[in-house]
Amino acid sequence: MKLIFELGAEGRGLSLMPACDVPDFTLSEEREAPLHLPHVSENELTRHYTALCKRVHGVNDGFYPLGSCTMKYNPKIDEDMAALPGFTQLHPLQDVETVQGALEAYHVLGTELSEIFGMDAVTFQPAAGAHGEFTGVMLIKAYHVDRGDTARTKIIVPDSAHGTNPATAAMCGFQVVNIPSGSDGCVDLDALRAAVGPDTAGLMLTNPNTVGIFDKNILEITKIVHEAGGLCYYDGANLNAVMGVVRPGDMGFDCIHSNLHKTFATPHGGGGPGAGAVGCKDFLRKYMPGPLVVEKDGRFDFEYPEKSIGRVKMFYGNFGVVIKALTYVLSLGRQGIPDAAKCAVLNANYMMARLKTKFDMAYDEICMHEFVMSLVRLHDETGCSALDVAKGMLDFGLHPPTMYFPLIVHEALMVEPCETESKELMDEVCDIYLKLYDMAYENPQALHDAPLHTPVRRLDEVAAARSMVLRYQFA
Repeated sequence: MKLIFELGAEGRGLSLMPACDVPDFTLSEEREAPLHLPHVSENELTRHYTALCKRVHGVNDGFYPLGSCTMKYNPKIDEDMAALPGFTQLHPLQDVETVQGALEAYHVLGTELSEIFGMDAVTFQPAAGAHGEFTGVMLIKAYHVDRGDTARTKIIVPDSAHGTNPATAAMCGFQVVNIPSGSDGCVDLDALRAAVGPDTAGLMLTNPNTVGIFDKNILEITKIVHEAGGLCYYDGANLNAVMGVVRPGDMGFDCIHSNLHKTFATPHGGGGPGAGAVGCKDFLRKYMPGPLVVEKDGRFDFEYPEKSIGRVKMFYGNFGVVIKALTYVLSLGRQGIPDAAKCAVLNANYMMARLKTKFDMAYDEICMHEFVMSLVRLHDETGCSALDVAKGMLDFGLHPPTMYFPLIVHEALMVEPCETESKELMDEVCDIYLKLYDMAYENPQALHDAPLHTPVRRLDEVAAARSMVLRYQFA
């Protein structure tokens, strides 16, 4: 497929833009070379972007089972509400008296999420999940520093954690202590007990964990950390499996971030911007980023916490994302929120039950929102790797699941169907997965060569990573 710069011809154009209504201005210094602007007709432009659309795969196109990413469908009503002129035409520097509705939206969603989280305060300043992690760990740091307990320099992180967890702890100035998982995929309690001490600032953990298991020892885990004087941080990446059913605050966690795109159906990744809402228990509220929205005498206002860590983003967070999440929460309500979580768990267990007839499960027990397959045996017996199977999925129009993660599972494929997929669709997907399994034994070369029917065949990923071409070279 040609780039738009390679289409058209000199002098060709289209008249989509209105006439310029301001005087022309000529720069005092001219460019050394003219801009490389495309000269295309409206027909060529339309066809170009239509062709690009056909090469994109997203949740609106089909099954998107990225384990640990929760690529759930974003209801269009959420987009409609965020597009209301009363929201889109606001300015962050307006007087608070003129934006009472917007502040009420923040306050209502904060109240609802506090209930879901089991926390006492929520901020929407963080712009993404990892940014929320940073904010939460900075709350932990502020707590210890404020008490003069500066010897607490270590954050404990399980080996199954998301890569952002150790990165966040290091960015906040802590030393990362990695502890192993047990054979059941959960935290090794003996290793945790050996790791905690007077230098423990806290623990970063997600539950259900990255292999899709709800840690049966979660209350003991948070108790061990608390008895050592540390705090417990909940990575909310997997909250979609338990929202409205069990609360992180009741598990013993002191603060939490939630990726609003993963759990509360706002757009993910390139569909952003994002939001990493952070909740905390009351004793950490005074360290929260300011300002927080508060209600006083029937009106809403901003309030700066007493010992705030300071802003982590300009103004008050990505407001449009908050409106989408608010719409989602109010649409589902008290009954719909836990129902969605239960359906996510049901869908994952249904797919796992069908696929375990041939594939090996890394942990063969009831899972939560996702499950991990290990293709070590398949690889040993056929020479087809998890990557080969994933590439084979592309020829069936499927987006592959997460590959080679978590690192504690070799030849891993991690599948998370989410609650928004139907049984018919999951059956169709499972049939394809099982067909690829048989293909590995019957015609392994076909998987080594896959994909065969995509616009771009299998790429040399190592060369692409080491010899990146980041700009187009004009003749």
